[in-house]
Amino acid sequence: MARIIVVGNEKGGSGKSTTCMHVATALARLGQRVGALDLDLRQRSFGRYIENRRAFLDQSGLTLPTPDYRLLPEVDAASLAEGENAQDQRLTRAIEAMDREMDYIVIDCPGSHTRLSQVAHTLADTLITPLNDSFVDFDLLARMDGLTGRIKGPSIYSEMVWGARQMRAQAGLQPIDWIVVRNRLGAQQMHNKKKVGAALEELSRRIGFRVLNGFSERVIFRELFPRGLTLLDLKDTGVDQLNLSNIAARQELRDLMAGLRLPSLTVGF
Repeated sequence: MARIIVVGNEKGGSGKSTTCMHVATALARLGQRVGALDLDLRQRSFGRYIENRRAFLDQSGLTLPTPDYRLLPEVDAASLAEGENAQDQRLTRAIEAMDREMDYIVIDCPGSHTRLSQVAHTLADTLITPLNDSFVDFDLLARMDGLTGRIKGPSIYSEMVWGARQMRAQAGLQPIDWIVVRNRLGAQQMHNKKKVGAALEELSRRIGFRVLNGFSERVIFRELFPRGLTLLDLKDTGVDQLNLSNIAARQELRDLMAGLRLPSLTVGF
């Protein structure tokens, strides 16, 4: 059965789709069969990223490992039993269709609370929550006292993850491996960076997640999206000499993939 990786954050602009695409493509490059779903039915940034990749490969004649992206199937309301939710069934049927074909299914959730996102969190074996490295985004995880800096309690999102964990426990499933990924790490503002890091470490012990460094703010990510490419594709698309920024970004991706501790997977790119 496929291992389900859910990338979720109820605030936009945290790098969810970039994280999804790089994790999914890295897995494909490691020889894994990777399915992809985008639950943001309006923006579909992850879905469009993969569609851009397919178009670029068709035009260039290249063949590169690519996640198998699929739309959620439509469900006839007349086919639903009493009490069944149409959105639940769309997601369930999409995963059932991929489950025995894939080694991994990577799911991108919208930057808001939706029924689909809530259900996806209960299905996650690995939950990745990308977070911009600031206290503005820290608020997604916990409420903080502005005067003392003390953590007052978990946020609504953290409580949703707790609920998802409880549902999995009641169903006898393995617990969610929840990982908060610090994106847009900057070389400057070291004092703020340390304060955010210390707050995340304290909170991680209280509500049970792991903290990993993600991607720094780099121009390359904005350049890759229109062609559907990732950091791992640069040499295959004619970039013979990588600059120092690109090399550093590739190392960030290696570190992230290793830190996910996905079973039976050795990072070798």
